[in-house]
Amino acid sequence: MKRLILLYVLLILFFGCSTMKYHKPAMSHSSIDAIYEASKLESVLNRDVFRMAMSGYSKIGPKKDSLITIIDFSRPSTDKRFYLINLANQTLLYHTYTSHGVNTGENEAIAFSNLDGSRQSSLGFYLTAETYEGKHGISLKLDGLERGFNNRARKRYIVIHSANYVTEEFIHENERLGRSWGCPALPPDITQDIIQLIKEGSVLFIYGNDENYLQHSKLIR
Repeated sequence: MKRLILLYVLLILFFGCSTMKYHKPAMSHSSIDAIYEASKLESVLNRDVFRMAMSGYSKIGPKKDSLITIIDFSRPSTDKRFYLINLANQTLLYHTYTSHGVNTGENEAIAFSNLDGSRQSSLGFYLTAETYEGKHGISLKLDGLERGFNNRARKRYIVIHSANYVTEEFIHENERLGRSWGCPALPPDITQDIIQLIKEGSVLFIYGNDENYLQHSKLIR
């Protein structure tokens, strides 16, 4: 019995350590704030959201490490809440509109899900993957990195694509953007350029005011 217990403890230690080695330490707030200020994000992106995004980014260690994309679903759809930042030269490349899921809310994003058929947006960290030609033109597949929050993204066909309901004209007519089945859709005139920049291994972080995610995500701290 003692030998079995000892073996069990050793297995826990071994597999626990082997899992931990894939994650780098999170960046310090001072380092993150230096990037935030150099990139001149104060007037457009919440500092705490940027800190969470960079904390996860630093732990993930992405293949394409010069870029990070952030979506802030705490803002209404009538706000520009999509941010593409070049970390290498500390520049905000794109700041534009993006949609949330039809069952996530009207103008405000309030409900999130990882379930098939929910037609809701999913929070958390993703890595961008390959592109394909779909009914919306060139689209970008996403791999969710957080079990329970977005790991079903590929199975659910949660992708970045263009949509004619993600425009200022649609906002003027409807007082909100149109909504997707959970995909963060973008304005048609810039979608292809953004996809070509971020495809194949860059980090995407989707933030929202959701206590379950904020309390249980292991990447935002």
